[in-house]
Amino acid sequence: MSRRRLSSPPAPAYQPGVLPLVAIVGRPNVGKSTLFNRLTRSRKALVDDRPGVTRDRHYAATETFGRPYFLVDTGGLNVDASTLLHQHINEQIRTAMAEADLLVCVLDARAEPTEADRVLMEAARASQKPLIVVANKADAPSHAHEAAAHYELGVDEILPISALHVHGMALLEEMIAGYLPKPVADEDADVGELPRVAVLGRPNAGKSSLTNRLLGEARQVVDDVPGTTTTATETLVTLGGKQMIWIDTAGIRRRRSVERGLESLSVLQAIDVMRRADAVVLLVDGKEGAVEQDAKLAALASESGRALIVALNKVDLWQGELDTTLRSVGDNLSFVEWAPRVRISATHGRGLTRLETTLAKVLEAHARRVSTAELNRFFAAVIEDNPPPVTGGRAPRIYYVTQAATCPPTFVAMTNGPDRIRESYRRYLVNKLREFFDFEGTPIRIYFRGKPPRTPES
Repeated sequence: MSRRRLSSPPAPAYQPGVLPLVAIVGRPNVGKSTLFNRLTRSRKALVDDRPGVTRDRHYAATETFGRPYFLVDTGGLNVDASTLLHQHINEQIRTAMAEADLLVCVLDARAEPTEADRVLMEAARASQKPLIVVANKADAPSHAHEAAAHYELGVDEILPISALHVHGMALLEEMIAGYLPKPVADEDADVGELPRVAVLGRPNAGKSSLTNRLLGEARQVVDDVPGTTTTATETLVTLGGKQMIWIDTAGIRRRRSVERGLESLSVLQAIDVMRRADAVVLLVDGKEGAVEQDAKLAALASESGRALIVALNKVDLWQGELDTTLRSVGDNLSFVEWAPRVRISATHGRGLTRLETTLAKVLEAHARRVSTAELNRFFAAVIEDNPPPVTGGRAPRIYYVTQAATCPPTFVAMTNGPDRIRESYRRYLVNKLREFFDFEGTPIRIYFRGKPPRTPES
């Protein structure tokens, strides 16, 4: 494949609302995740010197030369799939290749071709998908010459690149753009505007099983060993009739249990994903109940202003632990009693319809805006029924209220004594707002501001 052929091949027809998919494939430790991060201009994929860090398909929306597409990172192909985990990874690669519109096969410019490289190239050719072959880690001119050894794999053209040092990336992006359809103005689905939902929980709570069940396929690697998921993975889904980005994250352990290095990076990434999400599904192991770490994750979600659902998983395994589990949730998560509780079984699919409808409902509440007129009618009735208590010999007055923001719903109340509004009265107003306007599953913020003094008329 020459550069001219790659830069101007026949592109597939444009489909409104559907982004083409480009899959990055290769054996372990050839730099696929570094290339993924470079093409998405992010650090969404974890990068580590050890092979096998990427285990699941990891999706992100990006664009090149004004042409949007989905990019998927995959795990490294294992020829000797002696473990169940390696078999899962290989299956993820085969699925990604089957659904992709374009394959980017990554080789190591500084290494001799391996059996895994041969198997991968045979699979790529058998898929009959458009193919770009790159030799990564060509950090110096000599490495580009060494990459020629891979022509024995039957490749027509190899592009030497260095994803780490950005060598050859402009040409690669030009090649990718040549395989993508030209978008039609104003008809593209704006993926960046879709709500983002992160599923969080302790290791082995069933996050990846839940993701697979909701998506209807084995997209995430599932293993009985805690910590199988090491990186946050994003997928475009439709749940409860609402399109959204679903993000599976690594299990978060207590701080003293987190190992240095890769697992620590996974935890930091999961927390960062949560803070950039619109909603969090906190998955609690129903057999063990809610523990201190679950409470810390719920507090983090609430403090960050995220909508929240508490999903009690593994109800199929409950054998008399129901009262104990519900008591632990009531005790340890009482400070987020506004977050709906849903009982599910990710393995058997029980309760997932309710989870989907609840998720759509809390996302709607999270983004709800109330008119100023309606707000002030509501507050007038509430204050008349229960005015702010007297503090320091004076009763503070609330003049008017307005909604300053959504996600989470945020309100500003103008008063003559912002410092005299008690915390208990603020909680009372929050509860009344939640009850009257059905703000289920979302934190609510109320700020009290002093009314500016009148200026004398000139």
